[in-house]
Amino acid sequence: MKKLRAALRRFAGMFSSGRREEEFASELEGHLQMHIDDNMRAGMTAEEARRDALVKLGGMERTRQAYRERGTAPFFEMLWQDLRFALRQLTKNPGFTITAVLMLSLGIAASVAIFAFVDAALLKPLPYEDPRTLADVTESVAVFPHANLSYLDYLDWKKMNHSFRSLDVYTGAGYLLDTPSGVEPVTGLRVTDGFFHTLGVVPLLGRDFYSGEDLLSAPRTVILSYAAWQKRFGGKKEIVGQSVSLSGTPYVVVGVLPDSFEFAPRNNAEFWTTMHAGGTNTCDLRRSCHGLVGVARLKDGVSIAAALADTKAIAQQLERQYPDSNRGQGAAVQSLTEAFVGDIRPILLLLLAGAGLLLLIACVNVASLLLVRSESRRREIAVRGALGASPLRLARQFVTEGVLLVFGSTLLGLVCAVFASQALLGLIPKEMLPHMPYLRGVGLNFHVVCFAAAIAVMATAIFSLTPIVQLSFGEMREGLTEGSRGSAGLLWRKVGANLTVLELAIATVLLVGAGLLGKSFYHLLHVELNFQPDHLATLSVALPEKVYAKDEQIVAARRQLLDRISALPGVTSAATTSQLPATMNGNTDWVRFVGRPYNGEHNEVNEREITANFFTTLKTKLIRGRFFNSDEDATKPRVAIINEAFAKLYFPGQDPLGARMGDTTLSPKSIREIVGVVDDLRESSLDEQTLPAVYYPADQSPDVYFNLIVRTSQDERALLPTLVSTIHQFDRGIGTSEESTMMMNIDESETAYLHRSSAWLVGGFAALALLLGMIGLYGVIAYSVGQRTREIGVRMALGAQREMVQRMIMREGGRLAALGIVVGLVCSLGLTLTLRSMLFGVQTWDVGTLAGVALLLVAAALVASYVPARRAASINPVEALRAE
Repeated sequence: MKKLRAALRRFAGMFSSGRREEEFASELEGHLQMHIDDNMRAGMTAEEARRDALVKLGGMERTRQAYRERGTAPFFEMLWQDLRFALRQLTKNPGFTITAVLMLSLGIAASVAIFAFVDAALLKPLPYEDPRTLADVTESVAVFPHANLSYLDYLDWKKMNHSFRSLDVYTGAGYLLDTPSGVEPVTGLRVTDGFFHTLGVVPLLGRDFYSGEDLLSAPRTVILSYAAWQKRFGGKKEIVGQSVSLSGTPYVVVGVLPDSFEFAPRNNAEFWTTMHAGGTNTCDLRRSCHGLVGVARLKDGVSIAAALADTKAIAQQLERQYPDSNRGQGAAVQSLTEAFVGDIRPILLLLLAGAGLLLLIACVNVASLLLVRSESRRREIAVRGALGASPLRLARQFVTEGVLLVFGSTLLGLVCAVFASQALLGLIPKEMLPHMPYLRGVGLNFHVVCFAAAIAVMATAIFSLTPIVQLSFGEMREGLTEGSRGSAGLLWRKVGANLTVLELAIATVLLVGAGLLGKSFYHLLHVELNFQPDHLATLSVALPEKVYAKDEQIVAARRQLLDRISALPGVTSAATTSQLPATMNGNTDWVRFVGRPYNGEHNEVNEREITANFFTTLKTKLIRGRFFNSDEDATKPRVAIINEAFAKLYFPGQDPLGARMGDTTLSPKSIREIVGVVDDLRESSLDEQTLPAVYYPADQSPDVYFNLIVRTSQDERALLPTLVSTIHQFDRGIGTSEESTMMMNIDESETAYLHRSSAWLVGGFAALALLLGMIGLYGVIAYSVGQRTREIGVRMALGAQREMVQRMIMREGGRLAALGIVVGLVCSLGLTLTLRSMLFGVQTWDVGTLAGVALLLVAAALVASYVPARRAASINPVEALRAE
């Protein structure tokens, strides 16, 4: 208790030290006078009496200091003094302070903003129970490393595996929801009964699916997403137990998912129903039909590698057991986290590395400013050292100034990082955000603040040590003499030159990376589509299954819709397809050719069902043969059109027209005759290879779901509302969704966005790095000119021409720039190897990019060196020598 009271008194004494010291000084002076009086009465002279009194008291200043230390907290008092002094020093030179804070806060803001995305996507665990034991389970084939499962394979995998505590599957589904305002298409997911149990998710309301509730004989039940519960049912708890109509079939609502639930692959799903394999969906009961993705929970002690080996063994066993349907069907197992964020991990790490390099350049620039500032303070520090300031005391002052500088920069950087992260989040297309639910957590949190704190500690150490190393305490007293100026300037020029080379090397690496990514993005946007994407409007159409239950009804409805839409003003043609172009490789089929030897191989090709004028609407070139006729339905002979990649692979040097093909068993209904070959219309995403593709007449295999493509001579976006209203005028029960244009589909696709964002952000980092590097080079050359004023004056007095002086300074800047560029190009050749998976149509050693970056840096370096070189050439030798 006594120690606490003493500590409180010391703390309070810090704020009343002035009054207390005045009182103590008066009291001390009284004691001193009493001793003097006693000594004088003892016969001493006045001088002897005062000296003896001071000796008895132990010295006035020492006594005051001892009293001050007993009455205050010396450490905090000196810290407070250092803070006030540091603040005065920084405010006395606002140019230095503002420049340093802005550069450092810029680097901190960029690094923290990007790290916020890295933390949300890569570091934060998935919101499931023990997410480390969750795995993504799929099949694997030559064309697709992660291919969908078939339902029958899933049942065998679930029964035969020894690695999973549970294994469940899901697949996308679309429904037509009956609402008071009409039919509305909604997204859903079909899952097996243990799906949520495997994830460890408990409904907010109601219950999970029962065991066996996914069987065909079980009642139809549905679990709502939280968003659907709030948006469509007003958040009413009474909805549990009620019935909703999905595509004309009643489903009983048994539960509502929590608001925190997210499932990245299908996070926009509103209605989660059980599988009910079989029934009208014949795909579920065909082992060759693959449309499911597995989610498994590993048993205790089982690794991903062990589970992969287990499932591969099962796949091999099934291949031997079912050689027709399972030939070449392997297995793929990866962590669920990798399945969710594996595609964006390289880009996020690349951006974090770019932001880190930008931060490093900012720190180097601020360190250079501190070196210049320490040179100007050399005499001040020398005087303080000569007056008794210890090296530790001076070092603490430098540390305090560094802490204050970094503290202000960090606060400003964090504020800018918050706005920057939200701005970056706003640039993500709305269609992509549902599939990135983990980005909802982007912002300041414990991890992000710790990351910013680590940057601050690192920067504080650099900025504190920089002046300490530069002004070694043995040299401080030399600052009192004029002769030290030349050696100090030479030392700084060497250190500053090395820092400038480092800056330019980093800027070179960033510029090369930005150049490669920019060139890759350019190639991506100019990839050969083999169709004209402009003036094309697109939307998805869903016919109600209960109303259009027969193939003839679907064919008639689609033809009437196309006739009505084709008659609209400005519409030049209209068609439908089962899958929009430039979206994905998928919805594949296995084909076999009549009259050819067959060894059971799977010839996998993209399969599309299209209407007759599909290719004319897209303006895709016909290579040979003909397009489909408008009357080719189920009553006519079955026909097919193939793309050029198909012809080259399966008919090299032959004419494929007239050839017949079918499924792997050549069942009579599958046999079709090839009647045409078209150009390689890009069905895949922009950065994927073009696979062989086969096109079937949509009227020969009708489906209630299809995509409408309309070519117009007017603005395609303005046509979309008219298309929707025209369809609803025909039948209000038809669902329409995903109204867009072909250009928007391409520009806002995930592939285009990821390449575009990485190119722009790394390019922005590179531009800032170039600017900071040029500022650093200018500072080195300008300071060098200032330090060499006398030398330049002597040279000019001895006859040196102004052009020679200017060339000498320009050579100094060119030498530093050349060294920085060479080092940067060498480093970039190694570092850009990590970009290999992100580049499209460009090599990591692209000569044009490397040469362009070198030329840009040379030009920028010449500009940065020209101003100080011109100033050096304008020095008056008489004035320079007089000033020295």
